[in-house]
Amino acid sequence: MGKHGKHLVWDWNGTLLDDIGAVIGATNAAFTELGLATITLEQYRELYTVPVPKFYERLMGRLPTDEEWTVMDGAFHRHYWERAESCVLTAGAAELLAARQESGFTQSLLSLASHADLIPLVRRYGIAERFVRMDGRADASTDGKSGHMVRHLAALAVSAERVVVIGDAADDAIAAAHVGARAVLYTGGSHSRASLERVGVPVVDSLEEAVAVAEELA
Repeated sequence: MGKHGKHLVWDWNGTLLDDIGAVIGATNAAFTELGLATITLEQYRELYTVPVPKFYERLMGRLPTDEEWTVMDGAFHRHYWERAESCVLTAGAAELLAARQESGFTQSLLSLASHADLIPLVRRYGIAERFVRMDGRADASTDGKSGHMVRHLAALAVSAERVVVIGDAADDAIAAAHVGARAVLYTGGSHSRASLERVGVPVVDSLEEAVAVAEELA
């Protein structure tokens, strides 16, 4: 696949798509609707985790019931998609993706967003052709990305030793480690720098730096 070198697996929400404002707005709109207290961006970044029901457990002091989770998840996504139209790509993302593709290196996209929603959205931003494969969530599970990463790399037929995952969440690094790949985490999304640094992988403040660090990883 392309030149011999690193294959980058990109995350979407909070990494290539600068949607943290929409996420916080949707979270608080849903919380208000559900009678929960609103939270700040800083609180969100300290508390957010995958699977997402565990995030609600941190807020509520208990896991939501299946019925509560269905209502919470539905409310969040309704409010999120009302705001998503105003989101833009993270600064420099389109240029980085294009430059890397033009240099002969490969990259793919793996997201926990619904596959049916993800693909047309990526195409709308004009970057779909930069990826050799794009995968979103194909089911309604709340599992993290590890299992999806296994299937993604199997479909790519790329060795994990060549792979670096770039994302904004601890779960991205967990998924990378699960398959024997490396990870670089970006601070512009769902987690604070302090919470990302606890994961034990490189943490950066820009996507340009993320690509540079990814290329240097042995």
